[in-house]
Amino acid sequence: ISFSPSSFHSPPQTVEHGFPHQPSALGYSPSLKLLAIGTRSGAIKLYGAPGVEFMGLHDENAAVTQVHFMPHQVELVTLLDDNSLHMWTLRGHNGLSELLEIGRFTLTGPPGVPDDYIGRRNLEHVEALQENPVDPDQVIIGYGRGLMVIWDLEKKLQLESVCWTEDGKYILSSHSDGSYCRWMVGGQDTNEEEKSDIPYGHFPCKAISKIVQLPTEEGPPFLLFSGGMPRASYGDRHCITVIHGKKHVALDFTSRIIDFFVIRDGPDALVVLVEEELVVIDLQTEGWPIIQTPYLVPLHSSAITCSHHVSTIPLKLWERIFAAGKHQNAHYSKKPWPVTGGQNLAPDPPQRDLLLTGHEDGTVRFWDASGVCLYPMYKLSTAGVFHTDADPNDNMNQGTEGEWPPFRKVGCFDPYSDDPRLGIQKIHLCKYSGYLTVAGTAGQILMLELNDEAAEQTVEAKVVDLLQGQEGFRWKGHTQLDIQEDPVMFPAGFQPFAVVQCQPPAVVTALTLHSEWKLIAFGTSHGFGLYDYQQKNSVLINICAAVCISYVDQLAMEGPLSRVKSIKKSLRQSFRRIRRSRVSLRKQHVNTATKLQEANARLEAELAEMELAPVQRKIEARSSDDSFTGLVRTLYFADTFLSDSSHNTPSLWAGTNGGCVFAYMLRLPSVEHRADEPVTAQLSKEIQLMHRAPVVGIVVLDGHGAPLPEPLEVAHDLARAPDMQGSHHLLVVSEEQFKVFTLPKVSAKMKLKLTAVDGSRVRRVGMAWFGSSRTEDYGESGLLVLTNQGDVHVVSLPHVKMQVHYPCIRREDVSGIASCVFTKHGQGFYLISPSEFERFSLSTRCVVEPRCLVEAPLHSGCSNQHQSQPDGASSTHRYS
Repeated sequence: ISFSPSSFHSPPQTVEHGFPHQPSALGYSPSLKLLAIGTRSGAIKLYGAPGVEFMGLHDENAAVTQVHFMPHQVELVTLLDDNSLHMWTLRGHNGLSELLEIGRFTLTGPPGVPDDYIGRRNLEHVEALQENPVDPDQVIIGYGRGLMVIWDLEKKLQLESVCWTEDGKYILSSHSDGSYCRWMVGGQDTNEEEKSDIPYGHFPCKAISKIVQLPTEEGPPFLLFSGGMPRASYGDRHCITVIHGKKHVALDFTSRIIDFFVIRDGPDALVVLVEEELVVIDLQTEGWPIIQTPYLVPLHSSAITCSHHVSTIPLKLWERIFAAGKHQNAHYSKKPWPVTGGQNLAPDPPQRDLLLTGHEDGTVRFWDASGVCLYPMYKLSTAGVFHTDADPNDNMNQGTEGEWPPFRKVGCFDPYSDDPRLGIQKIHLCKYSGYLTVAGTAGQILMLELNDEAAEQTVEAKVVDLLQGQEGFRWKGHTQLDIQEDPVMFPAGFQPFAVVQCQPPAVVTALTLHSEWKLIAFGTSHGFGLYDYQQKNSVLINICAAVCISYVDQLAMEGPLSRVKSIKKSLRQSFRRIRRSRVSLRKQHVNTATKLQEANARLEAELAEMELAPVQRKIEARSSDDSFTGLVRTLYFADTFLSDSSHNTPSLWAGTNGGCVFAYMLRLPSVEHRADEPVTAQLSKEIQLMHRAPVVGIVVLDGHGAPLPEPLEVAHDLARAPDMQGSHHLLVVSEEQFKVFTLPKVSAKMKLKLTAVDGSRVRRVGMAWFGSSRTEDYGESGLLVLTNQGDVHVVSLPHVKMQVHYPCIRREDVSGIASCVFTKHGQGFYLISPSEFERFSLSTRCVVEPRCLVEAPLHSGCSNQHQSQPDGASSTHRYS
C-alpha cells in the first residue's frame, strides 16, 4: 500500500481551496501578472493563472497591512502591523518556484498601522505658517524637511489617498469629506484650472479612501473611487463608484472593501478585494459584467453546513452537470481571466472528482475538485420547493431606475438565509444513475434527478411519522416547511420529484441512497425510515428512540448503570474462580503450577475482554438518561447473508447513538413487478454494543475481505463482483472501537480498541482504495478514521490492524474536525476557516498540489540572480 511515508509527522497538507479568511492587504505585479493577498493572521498568498498558487506565513502573528511587488522582479515586500518589513522571493528549485522569505527589518517608531501615529511623525520644525490672502480658512504650513501642507481650518479635511495620472501631468487626491481634487503638476497652461468635486455632495459624505483615473484610447477616462457615500442615508454601504462619461454606477458590495486596482495589460478589468470575496469587473464590455473567478471563490457565500465527495465521475454525468452550470452563468463576462502569471506544471488530473457542499440557504453547490483549483460548476437551490419569505423577483444585479446614487449589487456573498430550516444537512449522489438526495434541518428529504431541460412539475410529498402516534410527546422545535402544492418551474439541472417530510421535523442525521434498488434510508434523533422513490411510498418506519431506551432500561434493571461497578463485580467473580481452582488443585493433588498458569491466563483474557488495559483506554460510564441514545448516526445498504450462509438478500443496517445496530431484511419484487408490488422490510438482527458507544460506521466485507461495491458499480464494469461464496463479515465502528462480526450468525470475531486515555473518540470514517506506487494493478482497501483529537488513522481490512497514525487537525479546531470528509482515494478535505478547505493526502499515489513556475522578466537583472542561487545560499524560510 502506498501510504504517505512514515517520516511525515502529519499527512501532507497539499493545497488550500477557497477564499482567504480575513484578508487585510492586496497587491499586484503588472510585469509578473501575479495577485497577492495578505491576511490578518500573517499569511501571504500569491495567485496567477489557474493552478499557479503560492503560500507563505510570517513568523509573527501580525496582520499584513501592505503588499508591494518590486517592479520587473520576482520579489515582493510585505508590511505588518507590528512595524516589520519582510522581503519575499520566488526562487527556482528542481524546475519549480518556491515562495521564500529572504529578509526582514523592523521600522523604528510606534507599532501599528499608520492611522495609529498620524501627527506623531517627526516632520522637523515648522519653518513657515501663512494664511491664504483671499480665504482666511486656509493656511499653508511649511516644514523643515521641505514638506508644505495646505490645511482647511473650517473643514479640517484629512488627505485619504493620492494617485498620479498615467501621463504624469496630474495628481488626484481624495479627502475625508467625500471630495476629490485634480492637481496640475508643473504645468504652464494657466487656463486649465484644478478640478474639485464632491460626487455625492450637498449632505455630509464619508471619506473617499482611494481614487484612480484610467485613460482610454478613445473618449473620456474612467474615474474609480471607493467610499464617498452620503453619511446619513448610505453610510453603511460598501461601494466603489465607476464613472465613464455619462455612465455612472455605484458598485454595492456585501462586505467591507479592503482594496482595489485596475489591470491594463489585456482587457481592462477592475479587481476588488472585499472582506469576504474577490470580484473582477470587465470594464470593456457593455454593462460592465463580472468575470467569473476560477479560484478564490467564496465557498461561504452562504455558510457551509455539510460536504459530500464523489470520486471518478463518469464523463456523461460530468458534461451534463457542466452544461447546467454554464446556463446559470450566462450573465458573466465572456472575457478571459485577466490574472495570467506563471506556468502551471501540474499534470492533468487522473480523474474527475466532485465536491458537493450544502449550505444554510438550502443550496447545494457542485465544485470541480479534480485539481488545484476548486472550480464552481453548478448550483442547486431547494428553496423553490417550499413556501418561503424569499422574493422570486429579487435580482441582486439590478438597481432601481433613476435611483441616486445609482447602486448595483455585485458579488455573491450573502450571509443571510431566508429561512434557517432550509439548511442542508446530508447529501448523497449516485454518479451512475444521476439520482441525488439531500436532507435538511426541518426533517425534509428531497429526491432529485438530472434533467437537461427546464420543466414544470408538481413535487409529490409524503409525510413519515417517526413517532407512530406515541402519546405524551410534544415537539418543541421548529415547524416543518410548507411544500408548494402548485406546479413549479425548475431550471435545467437536478430537479426534485419527491419530498419526504419527517414528523417531528427534526434535523436529518443520516442519509443513504441505493439507486439499483430505488430506495433511500433516512434517520433523525427519533428513528429512521425507508422510502421507495420508484413507487413514491414509505416502506419502513422504526421508532429508534423507544427501542434504544428499552435496551437502557433493561440493563438498568440490574442496578445503577455504572460500568465501574460491573467491572468490580467481574473482578470479584474472576478471583473467586481462581480461589476455587486453587482449592480444587490441593484436593486433587495435581500439577498446581500448570493449573494456576491456566487460571491466570483465563483471568488475563477476561480482563482484556473487559477492555481494562490502562495503556489502551480509559472506560467511561455513559448516562442511562441520555435523550440522544436513539439518534441515528449511520445507515448502510448491503446485499449479504442474514438468514443463512446460502442465501444472500438485500438488507438495511442502522446504527444509533446508544450503540444499537438494527439489520432489516429487504424483499424486492422482480424487475417485471418492481413498479407494482411493494418492497417489504423485516427486522432480522439486533446488536447492542456492551460499551454503548455511538455507532459511526457500518461496513460489510465479502469473502475476500473487501468492502461491498457501490450500487451499479459492478454493472458499469468499474468494480469486480463481490465474493458471495465465502463467509461475509460485518465491521461495526463505534466511537471507541472497531469490531468485526461473522455473518449470518453475528458472532464477534475480532476487534481493535481505540486508545482513549486522552479522551479520544472516532468522529469520521470512510473507505479508501490505496493503489500501489510500484505497480498500477495492485492496491488495497483501508478504513480512514478521524478522531476528536484531530488524528487520522488508516486501518487495514479485514484484520482491522492499525497501519499509520498522523496528527492532522488541531484538537481545538472542533469545526474543522466536524467538517472533514474523506475521498475514495485516500485524500481528505476540512474547513480551516468558514471560507477555506484544507486538502490533505494519505496516499503517495494520489496527491493534488500546486506545481508551478514563475520566471523573472527578461530585462530584470537582480531577480535572475536570486533564481539561480543554489539552495541554502542564504538564510531563508521555506513554504510550499
